[in-house]
Amino acid sequence: MCITATSYEWPWVDLISRYKFQHQAGWDRPLATLMLSSPGADDTLDAAHWVLPIPLSNQRLAERGYNQAWLLARHLDPCKADAHLLLRTRDTPSQRTLPRTERLDNLVGAFAVEPLRASQLRHKNVVLIDDVMTSGASLHTAARVLLQAGAAQVSALVLARTEVSIES
Repeated sequence: MCITATSYEWPWVDLISRYKFQHQAGWDRPLATLMLSSPGADDTLDAAHWVLPIPLSNQRLAERGYNQAWLLARHLDPCKADAHLLLRTRDTPSQRTLPRTERLDNLVGAFAVEPLRASQLRHKNVVLIDDVMTSGASLHTAARVLLQAGAAQVSALVLARTEVSIES
């Protein structure tokens, strides 16, 4: 299940772009509030044991200065949010222009669970947090890694979702 706060269209495209790429991290609290207003968001977060942001590679984190999904996650549920349980194991080319099949291939081996903490996922409910869902490839790949590590259920809560999937 993926809960979405809004469509990825004007004016949200511009606002999210500023938040994500133009060092305007101060939008995190109001954007998290918008996410919390989504039908089912409170119940999904209440049922979760972990609230995990989609991690960025070290390279992308250095470029941006922060992980926008982590900033959202810590406002959505600071007691359950954890930025170090799900890891990004390698930098991948930007997903923006790739069709879904190439996005999935691009992400093979890109996520892992922190090996010394994997037991903390067994039989637990997890909510993945991300800013934008286009094809769902990142969320899908991360969810598979968490389920393989023993998570009972993985849901997602995203700020915005594109209405048209990128396919070819």
